Amino acid sequence: MTLQQTSSQKDTDAGEPPRSGLALLFPGQGSQHEGMGKRIAQLSKAARQIFSDADDVLDTDVSRLCFEGSEEELEDTVNTQPAMLTTSIAHLAYLRERLEELGRRLWPSLIAGHSLGQYSAAVAADALDFSDGLRLVQKRGRIMADWAKDRPGGLAAVLGLQDDDVDQICREASSEGTVAIAVHNCPGQVVISGDTASLENAMSAAKERGGRVRRLPISVPSHTPLMRDAARELARFSERLSFRNPSPPLVSNISAKLLTTAEEVREELSNQICAAVQWARCVIAMANEGAGPFVEVGPGQALTNLLRRIKGDTEGLATENASDASLRSLAETLPHAVPVEAAPRRQNGT
Repeated sequence: MTLQQTSSQKDTDAGEPPRSGLALLFPGQGSQHEGMGKRIAQLSKAARQIFSDADDVLDTDVSRLCFEGSEEELEDTVNTQPAMLTTSIAHLAYLRERLEELGRRLWPSLIAGHSLGQYSAAVAADALDFSDGLRLVQKRGRIMADWAKDRPGGLAAVLGLQDDDVDQICREASSEGTVAIAVHNCPGQVVISGDTASLENAMSAAKERGGRVRRLPISVPSHTPLMRDAARELARFSERLSFRNPSPPLVSNISAKLLTTAEEVREELSNQICAAVQWARCVIAMANEGAGPFVEVGPGQALTNLLRRIKGDTEGLATENASDASLRSLAETLPHAVPVEAAPRRQNGT
Protein backbone atom coordinates (compact mmCIF):
# COMPACT_ATOMS: atom_id res chain seq x y z
CA MET A 1 0.00 0.00 0.00
CA THR A 2 1.39 3.40 -0.93
CA LEU A 3 1.40 6.49 1.24
CA GLN A 4 -1.19 8.10 -0.98
CA GLN A 5 -3.50 5.09 -0.64
CA THR A 6 -2.97 4.90 3.12
CA SER A 7 -3.62 8.59 3.71
CA SER A 8 -6.60 8.94 1.42
CA GLN A 9 -8.29 5.89 2.95
CA LYS A 10 -7.83 7.27 6.48
CA ASP A 11 -9.07 10.70 5.41
CA THR A 12 -12.20 9.18 3.89
CA ASP A 13 -12.87 6.98 6.90
CA ALA A 14 -12.37 9.72 9.50
CA GLY A 15 -13.83 12.65 7.61
CA GLU A 16 -10.46 14.39 7.92
CA PRO A 17 -9.04 16.95 5.49
CA PRO A 18 -6.46 15.69 2.98
CA ARG A 19 -2.90 15.55 4.26
CA SER A 20 -0.50 18.16 2.96
CA GLY A 21 2.68 16.26 2.14
CA LEU A 22 4.37 17.88 5.13
CA ALA A 23 7.00 15.68 6.82
CA LEU A 24 8.02 16.13 10.45
CA LEU A 25 11.51 15.16 11.65
CA PHE A 26 12.44 14.81 15.32
CA PRO A 27 16.07 15.14 16.48
CA GLY A 28 17.85 12.68 18.74
CA GLN A 29 20.54 12.59 21.36
CA GLY A 30 23.32 15.04 20.58
CA SER A 31 20.96 17.90 19.68
CA GLN A 32 20.46 18.86 23.32
CA HIS A 33 21.96 22.16 24.46
CA GLU A 34 21.87 24.47 27.44
CA GLY A 35 18.67 26.50 27.64
CA MET A 36 16.79 24.33 25.18
CA GLY A 37 13.08 24.76 25.59
CA LYS A 38 13.28 28.11 27.37
CA ARG A 39 12.48 30.22 24.31
CA ILE A 40 9.67 27.97 23.14
CA ALA A 41 8.10 28.04 26.62
CA GLN A 42 8.20 31.84 26.58
CA LEU A 43 6.50 31.91 23.18
CA SER A 44 3.77 29.34 23.70
CA LYS A 45 1.18 28.53 26.34
CA ALA A 46 0.77 25.07 24.78
CA ALA A 47 4.51 24.43 25.09
CA ARG A 48 4.53 25.54 28.73
CA GLN A 49 1.80 23.00 29.43
CA ILE A 50 3.95 20.21 27.95
CA PHE A 51 6.83 21.05 30.30
CA SER A 52 4.45 21.18 33.26
CA ASP A 53 2.96 17.82 32.30
CA ALA A 54 6.42 16.26 32.04
CA ASP A 55 7.27 17.46 35.56
CA ASP A 56 4.09 15.84 36.86
CA VAL A 57 4.46 12.55 35.00
CA LEU A 58 8.06 11.89 36.02
CA ASP A 59 7.76 13.63 39.42
CA THR A 60 10.98 15.50 38.73
CA ASP A 61 11.93 18.96 37.51
CA VAL A 62 12.26 18.19 33.80
CA SER A 63 11.48 21.80 32.90
CA ARG A 64 14.37 23.09 35.03
CA LEU A 65 16.69 20.65 33.29
CA CYS A 66 15.51 21.85 29.88
CA PHE A 67 15.65 25.56 30.75
CA GLU A 68 18.65 25.76 33.08
CA GLY A 69 20.48 22.42 33.02
CA SER A 70 24.24 22.49 32.51
CA GLU A 71 25.93 20.85 29.55
CA GLU A 72 27.18 18.12 31.87
CA GLU A 73 23.69 17.43 33.23
CA LEU A 74 22.21 17.28 29.75
CA GLU A 75 24.87 14.86 28.53
CA ASP A 76 23.87 12.29 31.17
CA THR A 77 21.74 9.90 29.11
CA VAL A 78 19.31 9.41 32.02
CA ASN A 79 18.57 13.15 31.81
CA THR A 80 19.00 13.62 28.06
CA GLN A 81 16.31 11.27 26.93
CA PRO A 82 13.25 12.62 28.80
CA ALA A 83 14.53 16.19 28.31
CA MET A 84 14.81 15.74 24.54
CA LEU A 85 11.39 14.13 24.20
CA THR A 86 9.77 16.84 26.33
CA THR A 87 11.40 19.70 24.43
CA SER A 88 10.56 18.18 21.05
CA ILE A 89 6.89 17.68 21.94
CA ALA A 90 6.81 21.23 23.32
CA HIS A 91 8.07 22.43 19.92
CA LEU A 92 5.30 20.41 18.30
CA ALA A 93 2.69 22.01 20.57
CA TYR A 94 4.03 25.46 19.72
CA LEU A 95 4.03 24.73 16.00
CA ARG A 96 0.45 23.47 16.08
CA GLU A 97 -0.65 26.45 18.18
CA ARG A 98 0.98 29.01 15.89
CA LEU A 99 -0.42 27.42 12.73
CA GLU A 100 -3.90 27.32 14.22
CA GLU A 101 -3.58 31.05 14.95
CA LEU A 102 -2.91 31.43 11.23
CA GLY A 103 -6.03 29.41 10.42
CA ARG A 104 -4.18 26.28 9.32
CA ARG A 105 -4.07 22.70 10.54
CA LEU A 106 -0.86 20.77 11.16
CA TRP A 107 -1.65 17.61 9.21
CA PRO A 108 1.59 15.84 8.20
CA SER A 109 1.82 12.94 5.78
CA LEU A 110 4.86 11.26 7.34
CA ILE A 111 6.84 11.47 10.57
CA ALA A 112 10.29 10.16 11.48
CA GLY A 113 12.77 10.64 14.29
CA HIS A 114 16.53 10.23 14.38
CA SER A 115 17.43 7.52 16.91
CA LEU A 116 15.99 8.78 20.23
CA GLY A 117 13.87 11.16 18.14
CA GLN A 118 11.82 8.18 16.97
CA TYR A 119 10.17 8.15 20.41
CA SER A 120 9.12 11.78 19.92
CA ALA A 121 7.87 10.79 16.48
CA ALA A 122 5.77 7.98 17.96
CA VAL A 123 4.16 10.43 20.40
CA ALA A 124 3.58 12.96 17.59
CA ALA A 125 1.87 10.26 15.51
CA ASP A 126 -0.36 9.40 18.49
CA ALA A 127 1.01 5.86 18.57
CA LEU A 128 1.94 6.45 22.20
CA ASP A 129 0.67 8.84 24.88
CA PHE A 130 3.10 11.58 25.91
CA SER A 131 3.12 10.24 29.47
CA ASP A 132 3.99 6.71 28.34
CA GLY A 133 6.58 8.09 25.94
CA LEU A 134 8.26 9.84 28.88
CA ARG A 135 8.24 6.67 30.97
CA LEU A 136 9.65 4.68 28.06
CA VAL A 137 12.58 7.01 27.35
CA GLN A 138 13.29 7.34 31.07
CA LYS A 139 13.54 3.54 31.23
CA ARG A 140 15.65 3.50 28.05
CA GLY A 141 18.08 6.01 29.57
CA ARG A 142 18.41 4.00 32.78
CA ILE A 143 18.93 0.73 30.89
CA MET A 144 21.64 2.32 28.76
CA ALA A 145 23.37 3.90 31.77
CA ASP A 146 23.34 0.64 33.73
CA TRP A 147 24.58 -1.28 30.71
CA ALA A 148 27.49 1.14 30.20
CA LYS A 149 28.74 0.51 33.75
CA ASP A 150 29.40 -3.14 32.91
CA ARG A 151 30.74 -2.68 29.39
CA PRO A 152 31.76 0.91 28.64
CA GLY A 153 31.92 2.07 25.08
CA GLY A 154 30.85 5.02 23.00
CA LEU A 155 30.27 6.60 19.64
CA ALA A 156 32.28 8.72 17.22
CA ALA A 157 31.36 10.64 14.10
CA VAL A 158 33.47 9.91 11.02
CA LEU A 159 33.38 12.38 8.13
CA GLY A 160 34.96 12.36 4.70
CA LEU A 161 35.20 8.60 4.10
CA GLN A 162 33.04 6.24 2.09
CA ASP A 163 30.76 3.90 4.04
CA ASP A 164 32.54 0.82 2.65
CA ASP A 165 35.88 2.14 3.86
CA VAL A 166 34.52 2.81 7.34
CA ASP A 167 32.92 -0.63 7.42
CA GLN A 168 36.28 -2.22 6.60
CA ILE A 169 37.99 -0.14 9.29
CA CYS A 170 35.45 -1.36 11.84
CA ARG A 171 35.93 -5.01 10.87
CA GLU A 172 39.69 -4.70 11.22
CA ALA A 173 39.37 -2.93 14.58
CA SER A 174 37.06 -5.62 15.97
CA SER A 175 39.67 -8.35 16.41
CA GLU A 176 39.46 -8.10 20.21
CA GLY A 177 36.09 -6.43 20.64
CA THR A 178 33.29 -4.96 18.62
CA VAL A 179 32.87 -1.71 16.68
CA ALA A 180 30.50 -1.07 13.79
CA ILE A 181 28.68 1.64 11.87
CA ALA A 182 25.76 2.69 14.08
CA VAL A 183 24.28 5.56 12.08
CA HIS A 184 24.29 6.30 8.34
CA ASN A 185 23.60 10.04 8.46
CA CYS A 186 24.35 11.14 4.90
CA PRO A 187 26.96 10.54 2.20
CA GLY A 188 30.37 10.96 3.79
CA GLN A 189 29.09 11.05 7.36
CA VAL A 190 28.56 8.05 9.60
CA VAL A 191 28.69 7.33 13.32
CA ILE A 192 30.60 4.32 14.62
CA SER A 193 29.88 2.62 17.93
CA GLY A 194 31.51 -0.06 20.04
CA ASP A 195 33.63 -1.12 22.99
CA THR A 196 36.05 1.57 24.14
CA ALA A 197 39.25 -0.14 22.93
CA SER A 198 37.84 -1.17 19.54
CA LEU A 199 36.26 2.26 19.06
CA GLU A 200 39.57 4.02 19.72
CA ASN A 201 41.37 1.71 17.30
CA ALA A 202 38.80 2.45 14.60
CA MET A 203 39.03 6.19 15.24
CA SER A 204 42.82 6.09 14.81
CA ALA A 205 42.53 4.07 11.62
CA ALA A 206 39.94 6.44 10.18
CA LYS A 207 42.22 9.42 10.84
CA GLU A 208 45.10 7.62 9.13
CA ARG A 209 42.93 7.22 6.02
CA GLY A 210 42.17 10.93 5.93
CA GLY A 211 38.84 10.97 7.74
CA ARG A 212 37.79 13.61 10.25
CA VAL A 213 36.82 12.00 13.54
CA ARG A 214 34.99 13.39 16.57
CA ARG A 215 34.21 11.43 19.73
CA LEU A 216 30.62 12.01 20.84
CA PRO A 217 29.65 12.65 24.48
CA ILE A 218 27.84 9.31 24.80
CA SER A 219 29.28 6.40 26.79
CA VAL A 220 27.06 3.62 25.45
CA PRO A 221 27.72 1.61 22.25
CA SER A 222 24.14 2.04 21.04
CA HIS A 223 22.77 0.92 17.68
CA THR A 224 25.01 -2.15 17.54
CA PRO A 225 24.33 -5.84 18.28
CA LEU A 226 26.20 -5.32 21.58
CA MET A 227 22.94 -3.87 22.90
CA ARG A 228 20.73 -6.94 22.25
CA ASP A 229 20.19 -7.64 25.95
CA ALA A 230 19.30 -3.99 26.53
CA ALA A 231 16.81 -4.20 23.67
CA ARG A 232 15.16 -7.24 25.23
CA GLU A 233 14.83 -5.45 28.58
CA LEU A 234 13.33 -2.40 26.90
CA ALA A 235 10.91 -4.61 24.95
CA ARG A 236 9.69 -6.21 28.18
CA PHE A 237 8.99 -2.76 29.63
CA SER A 238 7.23 -1.57 26.47
CA GLU A 239 4.80 -4.51 26.72
CA ARG A 240 3.26 -2.75 29.73
CA LEU A 241 2.40 0.30 27.65
CA SER A 242 -0.51 0.87 25.29
CA PHE A 243 0.39 1.49 21.64
CA ARG A 244 -1.95 2.55 18.82
CA ASN A 245 -1.69 2.57 15.05
CA PRO A 246 0.28 5.69 14.09
CA SER A 247 -1.45 8.46 12.17
CA PRO A 248 0.28 9.43 9.98
CA PRO A 249 2.69 6.55 9.36
CA LEU A 250 6.18 6.58 10.87
CA VAL A 251 9.21 5.79 8.74
CA SER A 252 11.48 3.14 10.23
CA ASN A 253 15.03 4.01 11.29
CA ILE A 254 15.99 0.40 10.67
CA SER A 255 14.40 -0.45 7.31
CA ALA A 256 13.16 2.93 5.98
CA LYS A 257 9.74 1.27 5.53
CA LEU A 258 6.43 2.82 6.53
CA LEU A 259 5.21 1.70 9.95
CA THR A 260 1.42 1.64 10.08
CA THR A 261 0.49 -0.62 13.01
CA ALA A 262 0.88 -0.36 16.77
CA GLU A 263 2.97 -3.53 16.92
CA GLU A 264 5.36 -2.29 14.23
CA VAL A 265 5.96 0.87 16.24
CA ARG A 266 6.49 -1.08 19.46
CA GLU A 267 9.05 -3.35 17.76
CA GLU A 268 10.81 -0.39 16.16
CA LEU A 269 11.29 1.42 19.47
CA SER A 270 12.64 -1.71 21.15
CA ASN A 271 14.86 -3.01 18.35
CA GLN A 272 16.49 0.21 17.16
CA ILE A 273 18.70 0.33 20.26
CA CYS A 274 20.69 -2.60 18.80
CA ALA A 275 20.30 -1.84 15.07
CA ALA A 276 21.97 0.73 12.84
CA VAL A 277 20.04 3.92 12.06
CA GLN A 278 19.57 4.26 8.30
CA TRP A 279 18.81 7.99 8.34
CA ALA A 280 19.79 8.78 4.76
CA ARG A 281 17.56 5.95 3.47
CA CYS A 282 14.77 7.12 5.75
CA VAL A 283 14.80 10.67 4.32
CA ILE A 284 15.05 9.42 0.73
CA ALA A 285 12.10 7.07 1.31
CA MET A 286 10.03 9.97 2.62
CA ALA A 287 10.93 12.13 -0.39
CA ASN A 288 10.12 9.26 -2.76
CA GLU A 289 6.67 9.05 -1.16
CA GLY A 290 6.11 12.68 -2.14
CA ALA A 291 6.74 14.18 1.30
CA GLY A 292 7.78 17.80 1.56
CA PRO A 293 8.42 20.33 2.89
CA PHE A 294 10.32 18.91 5.87
CA VAL A 295 10.12 20.52 9.30
CA GLU A 296 12.57 19.65 12.09
CA VAL A 297 10.62 19.77 15.35
CA GLY A 298 12.82 20.12 18.42
CA PRO A 299 16.09 21.61 19.61
CA GLY A 300 18.83 22.39 17.10
CA GLN A 301 18.89 22.07 13.34
CA ALA A 302 21.11 19.03 12.82
CA LEU A 303 18.50 17.18 10.75
CA THR A 304 17.84 20.22 8.58
CA ASN A 305 21.56 20.38 7.82
CA LEU A 306 21.64 16.67 7.01
CA LEU A 307 18.60 17.09 4.77
CA ARG A 308 20.57 19.43 2.51
CA ARG A 309 23.34 16.85 2.17
CA ILE A 310 20.96 13.96 1.49
CA LYS A 311 18.59 15.76 -0.89
CA GLY A 312 19.76 19.27 -1.63
CA ASP A 313 16.64 20.14 -3.61
CA THR A 314 14.35 19.44 -0.64
CA GLU A 315 12.97 22.32 1.44
CA GLY A 316 13.64 22.21 5.18
CA LEU A 317 12.76 24.33 8.21
CA ALA A 318 13.86 24.00 11.85
CA THR A 319 11.35 25.15 14.47
CA GLU A 320 14.04 26.27 16.90
CA ASN A 321 15.08 29.23 14.76
CA ALA A 322 12.00 29.59 12.53
CA SER A 323 10.94 33.19 12.01
CA ASP A 324 7.32 34.22 12.00
CA ALA A 325 7.64 34.94 8.28
CA SER A 326 8.85 31.38 7.62
CA LEU A 327 5.97 29.95 9.64
CA ARG A 328 3.51 32.06 7.67
CA SER A 329 5.06 30.76 4.48
CA LEU A 330 4.73 27.20 5.75
CA ALA A 331 1.11 27.82 6.68
CA GLU A 332 0.30 28.72 3.10
CA THR A 333 1.16 25.15 2.06
CA LEU A 334 -1.15 23.54 4.64
CA PRO A 335 -4.88 22.84 4.68
CA HIS A 336 -7.21 25.32 6.33
CA ALA A 337 -8.25 24.57 9.88
CA VAL A 338 -11.52 22.68 10.17
CA PRO A 339 -14.15 22.97 12.90
CA VAL A 340 -13.25 21.12 16.08
CA GLU A 341 -16.40 18.99 15.90
CA ALA A 342 -15.42 17.80 12.41
CA ALA A 343 -11.84 16.90 13.28
CA PRO A 344 -11.17 16.66 17.03
CA ARG A 345 -7.64 17.47 18.13
CA ARG A 346 -5.51 14.43 18.74
CA GLN A 347 -3.99 14.16 22.18
CA ASN A 348 -0.35 14.49 21.14
CA GLY A 349 -0.52 17.36 18.74
CA THR A 350 -0.99 16.28 15.11
